[in-house]
Amino acid sequence: MPNLTEAQILEALSHVIEPELHKDLVSLNMIQDLKITDGNVSFTVMLTTPACPLKGQIEEETVSAVKAVSGVKNVIVTFDSRVPADARLMSKLNIGVRNAIAVASGKGGVGKSTVATNLALSLSLDGAKVGLLDADIYGPNIPIMMGIETRPKAKDNRIQPPEAHGIKLMSMGFLVDPNQPLIWRGPMLHSAIRQFLQDVEWGDLDYLVIDLPPGTGDASLSLAQSLSITGVVVVTTPQKVAISDVIRSVAMFEQLNVSVLGVVENMSYFIAPDTGNRYDIFGHGGGQAMAEEIGLPFLGEIPLEPAVREGGDSGTPIVVSDEDSTAAQSIRHLARTVAAAISVQNLTQPGNSQPVKGPNISIIQ
Repeated sequence: MPNLTEAQILEALSHVIEPELHKDLVSLNMIQDLKITDGNVSFTVMLTTPACPLKGQIEEETVSAVKAVSGVKNVIVTFDSRVPADARLMSKLNIGVRNAIAVASGKGGVGKSTVATNLALSLSLDGAKVGLLDADIYGPNIPIMMGIETRPKAKDNRIQPPEAHGIKLMSMGFLVDPNQPLIWRGPMLHSAIRQFLQDVEWGDLDYLVIDLPPGTGDASLSLAQSLSITGVVVVTTPQKVAISDVIRSVAMFEQLNVSVLGVVENMSYFIAPDTGNRYDIFGHGGGQAMAEEIGLPFLGEIPLEPAVREGGDSGTPIVVSDEDSTAAQSIRHLARTVAAAISVQNLTQPGNSQPVKGPNISIIQ
């Protein structure tokens, strides 16, 4: 029986297409540490995000492709990741953050902060390095939702962000009395947001999730002026009054040249725990219809569940407190969809391509 060669294995893997980037794994340089020993083949697939939604499909197709090569006895696939950075962000404000994801809404009361918190946690649970910035200066709720009261400390003139549930946090809620109203004009707000970005020791982060205040006010403008936002997730509820405000919010981000990654419909429906009946309390389908109308991806529905509110109030968000719930699973899927969209955007934008290191290969016959 002829010896297996590197060329044979790479040829087989060159027919496996990365589902999001629509190119083969070999030309994308996603195959690492290829080893061949007595018919046993092992390699690492270097993903563009640890939150890859199609990891299972990639594993199945790579194993199938390599097993079809004559002489292969066994195939072992492992995964690693290297999140591509948004070159525009790093060139404008390099604070160690590869990607900045803003979470916005046209109006208050749609659960934007809940989505932002659980989105950040979901990315972290999938293995990414994540920070969460509460830019809702007038209503900073993230400390409560994350269950932390620790005030940030200073070291070498840098703010050291506290951590909760494995992610770094910064919020005005850490710095002011919770009963003290913040009555700030635009320049003061702009200064605070720039300080939260530039003076905080964020470290090496794959994603910084930013919870924006509702509407189209100064905070969103200040953020867009301070750094290049990789993309924004817009949160709505199904009813018409929320959707009309979302359209204005989307228009603002488009004018600011910020990529809108898509729309998520929160509080989409309610399943009665005693009967299992579904109730569309705020109507249904408005978010998806609106997204289709204005040409944006629809990122999914998050149901209205009491456990979501309970998790936010207790400081243990739903993706941590009840990971098998429908709401938690919906948000985990949302996070993976957003991460995949960012990877595609970063690797396909002109001048923003960041090739992965080529394969390391070892053959022992």
